[in-house]
Amino acid sequence: MPLHIVQRGHNRQPCFHTESDYLVYLERLREHACTSGCSVHAYVLMTNHVHILASFADITAAPRMVRLLGQQYGLYLNRRLGRTGTTWEGRYWSCPVPTEHYLLNCQRYIEANPIRAGMADRLDQYRWSSYRGNAGLADDSLLDRHELYLQLGRTDQDRQLHYRQLSACNLSDFELNNIREALKEASVAGLPRRRPGRPRKSEVQ
Repeated sequence: MPLHIVQRGHNRQPCFHTESDYLVYLERLREHACTSGCSVHAYVLMTNHVHILASFADITAAPRMVRLLGQQYGLYLNRRLGRTGTTWEGRYWSCPVPTEHYLLNCQRYIEANPIRAGMADRLDQYRWSSYRGNAGLADDSLLDRHELYLQLGRTDQDRQLHYRQLSACNLSDFELNNIREALKEASVAGLPRRRPGRPRKSEVQ
């Protein structure tokens, strides 16, 4: 079962400042995905948080992957900025993505974050997401398509066209609310729960 993983910057501070920061994070994600049996289906790197949709051969590998990824990127950023301290909030959020309909909605939700945040007018304008790879507009070796994505067509071209058409339709308020509520209550057996209390409205996009 795939997981929707969210990790936020400490005190909502920026986690990415330059192009090299984004590239380093994606390279670290690629490395740890390979070593932890993780298949990345979608992602977006926002200024102060990240979303990842991924499946794991062993679900217990998820906490270790997120921890190592966060630690290594945090060390890199501290060295580059000449500072100390934590880059991330103490805990990440993760919730299962259990249904066929919900999975593609969740993938589209993740990739549309820059639109909702006013950082881009079109999905293909934002460089630091998986949309262009899933839509066939750019190569993205990080991605490993989920079986449900593969069912969108018989060929890569058919799947990519169908995915572009699907992504052109905005998620309904009901669908958005389902995903946001799942994140607010995020917990998976064996994985950390978020600290008590509901997130601020601005924390969930």
